[in-house]
Amino acid sequence: MGLIRKWNQLSLVKQILIGLIIGIILAVTIPAVAKPFTILGSLFVSALKGIAPVLVFFLVMSAIAQHKSGQKTNMKSIIVLYLLGTFLAGLVAVIVSFIFPVTLTLPKSTENLTAPGGVVEVLKTLLLNIVDNPVKAIFNANYIGILAWAILLGLALKKAPDTTKTMISNFSDALSKIVTWVIKFAPFGIMGLVIDSITANGLRSLIGYGKLLAVLIGCMLFVAFVVNPIIVYVCARQNPFPLVFKCLKESGITAFFTRSSAANIPVNMKLCEKLGLDKDSYSVSIPLGATINMAGAAVTISVLTLAAVHTLNIEVDIPTAIILSILSAICACGASGVAGGSLLLIPLACSLFGIPNDVAMTVVGVGFIVGVLQDSCETALNSSTDVLFTATAEFRKRRLEGQKTAMKQAVKKAI
Repeated sequence: MGLIRKWNQLSLVKQILIGLIIGIILAVTIPAVAKPFTILGSLFVSALKGIAPVLVFFLVMSAIAQHKSGQKTNMKSIIVLYLLGTFLAGLVAVIVSFIFPVTLTLPKSTENLTAPGGVVEVLKTLLLNIVDNPVKAIFNANYIGILAWAILLGLALKKAPDTTKTMISNFSDALSKIVTWVIKFAPFGIMGLVIDSITANGLRSLIGYGKLLAVLIGCMLFVAFVVNPIIVYVCARQNPFPLVFKCLKESGITAFFTRSSAANIPVNMKLCEKLGLDKDSYSVSIPLGATINMAGAAVTISVLTLAAVHTLNIEVDIPTAIILSILSAICACGASGVAGGSLLLIPLACSLFGIPNDVAMTVVGVGFIVGVLQDSCETALNSSTDVLFTATAEFRKRRLEGQKTAMKQAVKKAI
């Protein structure tokens, strides 16, 4: 009992780090004995994925239904930040790929995968997802559809009796409580995920792709520690690094191991609540961010596309490179919030340079080889940035409101 009390006194991040270290030690020293513990990782991710769609549906519906007329949210600012961050990430990846060009040894065969035929097809899929059957959307974790139906039902329930709104709010609170119970098992889940990753893939297969991984992860780190802090400072006019580090520590770590932006939605919701953010905003912005805020995906698409370009000795001019940045951002917004979701959009970007689809799909195969680290880092950047930009928009709003209040007080004193 004393040991349990000491364990509960530790912060969740410290508990996760302990689980991480134990998982690495077990996987390296006694992999055969450790392998059964991989079930903990599967259970943890499945629980998060299971609760997230229902949680998002009730949270958004409750927030919209109880939203009072005249009460402002930050959704416009948040969406602008999402799109700006994704575009800048793609632009950084293009610039770095020109400074440190990477060539690939393309495998002769790849997995039997089918990629979208064009940007129009991606956008068509997104639109069809919006009008998906609501029950089917929840079942398949189609967050665009879940958001659309939750917003419509929320608007329809704005004039409903208070008892109905209270019932929906109670459901929302109950689901949030279940999420806190699931997150308490994060240290054990991550221990299982680490054991599974090391025993199944190892790190030897990544040695041959060291330079490609260095460029991919280097771009993501630059976006996380340079580009994003600049965006936060310009908007909020405060030291950005405490917020950046908090988001990476409390959201990025779990996202790194779950490798799913969708599975990390409950974790991000909890962090937003901890930061004291407006529930009306983050209940919509977090699930939306898991769909369209894809800076890491933009980096992956740009770097792997230009790696194929360099391998085939294709000349690229500056205007085409800028178009690639825009295209990678659009493609990234269409990436699904699951492991490896961005890789199937690489052929779209490759088509910009006239690269045949069969060659592009071999590049996708390379993406799956390096995906052990690439996809984990990508998801950590994507998911942690959802909270970062949601918080940034709110801090900007508070700063502007504070300036208005100070100005009014100054005018009153002058009068």
